[in-house]
Amino acid sequence: MPSPALVWFRADLRLADNPALQAALARGGPVIPVYIDARGEEEAWAPGGASRWWLHHSLQALGDSLRERGSRLVIREGASLGTLQALLKETGAEALFWNRRYEPALIARDTRIKETLRKAGHAVETFNAALLHEPWTIANQSGKPFQVFTPFWKHALGKADPAAPLPAPDRLPAPKAWPESIPLAALELEPTIPWHHGLAAAWHPGEAGAAERVESFLLAASENYAGDRDRPDLPGTSRLSPHLHFGEIGPRQIWHAYRRHAARIAPASPLWRGSRYLTEIGWREFSHHLLYHFPHTAEEPLREPFAAFPWVKDKARLRAWQKGLTGYPVVDAGMRELWATGWMHNRVRMIAASFLVKDLLISWREGAAWFWETLVDADLAQNTLGWQWSAGCGADASPYFRIFNPVTQGEKFDPLGRYVRRWCPELAGLPGAWLHRPWEAPGDLLARAGIVLGRDYPKPIVDHAVARKNALAALSSIRTLET
Repeated sequence: MPSPALVWFRADLRLADNPALQAALARGGPVIPVYIDARGEEEAWAPGGASRWWLHHSLQALGDSLRERGSRLVIREGASLGTLQALLKETGAEALFWNRRYEPALIARDTRIKETLRKAGHAVETFNAALLHEPWTIANQSGKPFQVFTPFWKHALGKADPAAPLPAPDRLPAPKAWPESIPLAALELEPTIPWHHGLAAAWHPGEAGAAERVESFLLAASENYAGDRDRPDLPGTSRLSPHLHFGEIGPRQIWHAYRRHAARIAPASPLWRGSRYLTEIGWREFSHHLLYHFPHTAEEPLREPFAAFPWVKDKARLRAWQKGLTGYPVVDAGMRELWATGWMHNRVRMIAASFLVKDLLISWREGAAWFWETLVDADLAQNTLGWQWSAGCGADASPYFRIFNPVTQGEKFDPLGRYVRRWCPELAGLPGAWLHRPWEAPGDLLARAGIVLGRDYPKPIVDHAVARKNALAALSSIRTLET
């Protein structure tokens, strides 16, 4: 019988469509699943609080699934290379398999590990489990990376469909003796303050939870996705982003599930490939494409002139934004939803981000750091793309002079006020005409609603019209105005 093989689980916490796991099984020998808590190696972008909560429960679900198949998850903590070397020695394993990650620091780390272990005589193989297409396989006619989404996605759609997803194995061959493993609780991933109870009420981490989300989305929301996706008051989005981030489901699985669903509705139609929902999967691909080819963008703007942008440091206003106390209801509702559930509707993310970088002139880096700490789907590539898009300093970015008006955005995308009333209940008694602009409401209406502005709900921390002029003046100072 072949010697044991290690499968190093990382951001691929699933058994189905897991090519590293399948490759290990194909050898015919025992398979030892391993997870290494190496947060010390990832100090710059170690998982935030919400991500750590999700990771705990996702690892727990993975461990349960492995036990059902006669296996177990070996958990260690420490430097990745040293830990892997120790496990290879302890188990007599000669082969190591993992699925690739695409963050710049982890690419460099994984390359060092691969080279070191191969020199020592170990068989090391890596695979793509996270993307439809590897970032280096898509280039423009000049052979350079795309910086605009539409031609990128058109090129990607012109490639062959991704391979059909692999099924989960029924059993995993176990070694004669298992190496030592620390308890999951020893990683201390769960928060020590009770804010995570809202996360538990909103989410079901793990591979089974991801499968449930896909099915419920396809059955209930996918047909109206194009119209409902911008409405935070409606269940119009898939909410699969954290499941994708932790690899509880892969984009190939979503692609083919969507394809099967579309075929049931219109068997002969090829239009499903251009659907609005798959386009959102394309944006996820594009974010990884950008971070891979422009690794400095996790910290610095892609557009160099923005390095000189006159950002303002204002701790009080930053804190008001973080706590959902800006005085602009749709912004505050989004920030409160984020704190309570670890997630924010995408349209509201854009509104809240625009408010921070344009109304408050606070750097996109501050917003990215807060989202990193509080989002259960905090993904370096997508977080970077989203914030640089909002700040106007990234690839395919929204021009900086496009400044969202938080009042009209709220009125357009939360027209009945259900979203604001849910997350800003102190405003619930206001009529809809004033809900997104409570400071303009007549005094008698505020009184009947039991609202004293500045006591029950804050007055606006900035005047949007004045803030817009200041933002445009700041833009002019670096001479990057685009038309």
